[in-house]
Formats: sequence, C-alpha cells, structure tokens
Amino acid sequence: MSVVRVANPALLKRLRAYRARTFHTAPGSRVRSQDEAIEFVDERGFAFFWPIKEVNLPSLWVAVAGDRPVADAHDDPGHVTWGWKDSLLGQRRWYYAKVLRHRSTLISLRVAPYFYALSENFGAPEEDYLLQYEQGLLSTDAKQIYETLLREGALHTIQLRRAAGLNQAGTDYRFNRALLELEADFKVLPIGVAQAGAWRYAFTCDIVARHFPHLPDQARAITHGQARHKLAELYLCSVGAARVQDLIKLFGWKRDAAERALGVLAERGLLRGGIDLGGQGSDWFVLSELL
Repeated sequence: MSVVRVANPALLKRLRAYRARTFHTAPGSRVRSQDEAIEFVDERGFAFFWPIKEVNLPSLWVAVAGDRPVADAHDDPGHVTWGWKDSLLGQRRWYYAKVLRHRSTLISLRVAPYFYALSENFGAPEEDYLLQYEQGLLSTDAKQIYETLLREGALHTIQLRRAAGLNQAGTDYRFNRALLELEADFKVLPIGVAQAGAWRYAFTCDIVARHFPHLPDQARAITHGQARHKLAELYLCSVGAARVQDLIKLFGWKRDAAERALGVLAERGLLRGGIDLGGQGSDWFVLSELL
C-alpha cells in the first residue's frame, strides 16, 4: 500500500476536533442526563463505561465528566454515571456487561446482534455451552455458573456463588474469572443490583438469551465478516483514525481478520489507508472525510 503524504498538522487538528465531537468533550457537548447517556451510546454504537488506559474509545465517564482521570472521591459529579448505569440494568435500554478488553462496555441494542454474531453462541443456549466445554473452550467453573443460572433463573452473585458451589474460602478469583468469561462471550450479563453481601451491593445475573430472547435470532443472519465490518466501521467513526493493531487490541481479533475489515471499509471509500500522520508511522487508516 502506498504512503499518502498529507499536511500532518492540519490533519491532526481536524482529528482532534473530530474526536472532541465524538467523545463529547467539545464545549457544550457534555452528556447531562440519563436519556442523553442512552443517546450517546446509540450514537456511537458502543463505548466503555470508564476510559481504559492505552485503548482509544469514547467512554461515558469522559462524555459526562470531561477528559480527566476517573475520580477517587465518591461525591465527584462525574459519578452520576454509576447511578444511571445501575438504574438502567434490566430495563433493556442498552446492553451492559464486561465485553471489550473484559471491561465494562455499553452497547447500543441495534449493535448488540453484531457482537453476538461473533460469540460462540449459535442459537441454542441450552446446548451451545456444552459443545464449547467439550472442545475445551469453556472452563469448568464457567460451566457450573451457567448451568446454575439455567436451572435456577436470575440470581445475585452471593446466591450464585453458593448455588454453583464456588463460595468456599479462596474461590473468589475463580468465581470472578468464570463470570468474566461468560460475560465476554455474551452468555451472562448483570440485570440488576441487590442489597446483598458485606457491601449491600451485588449484581443480579441472568442468561443473555433469556433476558434478550430476540438477540440470537437477530444475530443468526449476520456473518462473521459482516459483523467485523460493522464494528470496525463504528469504531473508526468514533476515533477517526486507527491502525490494524488498534482493532486487534480492542476486539481481540486475529490480524488477518482486522486487516480484511479495514480493507473492506477502504474499498467502500469510508477510509483511506497508508496514511502518514507524521512521526507515528504510515500505517494509519483515516476517515476519508478528514483528508
């Protein structure tokens, strides 16, 4: 791919201005209410709840509080996001779980089927997990948790640990790791908060296909290629410019899959590849509208 030489200072200025709009850090663009938070996620397609170091993606915290570190003080105005998130659990206004980079991710319901299409779920929640387990793709602890929720229905994490046999001393890490495994593969998600445990705060969890019964059918017609193209497009429309390794880091895709997704978007004219941003290498893909 040939290198495209551009007026780098001007491009970087346009890129910063573009991200100020998409990240909602521009003056007057901050998210100020729960309804605006939902609109922000629908607008972007997906975003982190908190900003994640070394991963460039809009986050609800930054859109509300500005481009600053997450505050330690519980009374920081930016922490209004916590209340919005908790009050919306179970309301089916967005999809919330630890997905991208195994971190708290907010996904628009119109985009969730594209993520689900890339998961190891094929439309039979009572059977898919067994195939994964037999193939060594699902841990024993995750299998126990999933089967417990299938059998018992939604449970808060204190109940779930006990019912799954993972409440003995020293099993905290195993339980949390298994739950994260299930969330990342769109099998389990939090649907509420219960006043339970020492902190009187525990997530209530349920099976994804039970809480969102239409999601498997919505995802069934989406191929892996279509899903990656869509997610890559939304990502570039949020950040304006990215490299192949940025998609690999964010989505966990293999390099050839990430390269194909960006190549398709370049063929469609949405992006241009081989861009030299000046001192940052010439392997950037940039939205055509910024060039």
